[in-house]
Amino acid sequence: MSHPRRISTMAAVLTAAVVSVLALTSGAAQAQTIEYVALGDSYASGVGTRSYLDDGSGCSRSASAYPSLIAAELGADLEFAACAGAKTGDVLNNQLGALSSSTDLVTITVGGNDTGWAGVVQRCAYPYPWTCDAQIDAAEAYIKNQLPAKLHAVYDAIETAAPNAEVIVLGYPRLFNGEQCNAITRISPGEQSQLNAAADLLATTIGAAAGSHGFDYIDVRDAFDGHAVCDDTEWVNGISYPIAESYHPNTAGQRDGYFDLLNDLL
Repeated sequence: MSHPRRISTMAAVLTAAVVSVLALTSGAAQAQTIEYVALGDSYASGVGTRSYLDDGSGCSRSASAYPSLIAAELGADLEFAACAGAKTGDVLNNQLGALSSSTDLVTITVGGNDTGWAGVVQRCAYPYPWTCDAQIDAAEAYIKNQLPAKLHAVYDAIETAAPNAEVIVLGYPRLFNGEQCNAITRISPGEQSQLNAAADLLATTIGAAAGSHGFDYIDVRDAFDGHAVCDDTEWVNGISYPIAESYHPNTAGQRDGYFDLLNDLL
């Protein structure tokens, strides 16, 4: 027959052991560093912030870009793979090596360069009698007919390379508010409206592709409303020097637009 005192003592020892294990496990979990990989193009690397890391990559990665800001906020270990000028194919060929089964978080902004967006905006800025209707139409056709397959290929590859990661896709803002305030460019209100409509199509296309993979999608368009080129408080650069800085989020756009939305989600 068991003695009540012995049973009580054993229970106390087991309870203490369980508490100790839970405390150690909790401490280990708190100490574990988040492994974060940032993928994508110039909107992810931070072009437009005018200050870049001296990492020898030529990718114009910035400490003011949303990946750097969220890594600092989370205390995460950042593998900053995003690169200015990247298309979906560049992500597939040059950036996925940063991913592994130990990756906890992935963010990506990509797709704009595939459409030739920079060239479209440049064409719209040409003076009369040049127009950009044909270029906008071509970009929209590409977004509808070719971009989804390219996005799915990238998202499939991310799922394979980082099976345990939370993946967050961030989109692109509308750039214009209908005003003309840059004297050296001529993007008419009508062309601005067309460009914004194309940006809407790009945003919804990326969102649909991300959603089909079960990824979170951050649509930044509403956040940037009131902060377009020519607004009183611009989060997007107008025509700039060097020219690569043009039509990209500035430090406020990266911080108050992209970072804030991403931080709220996480």
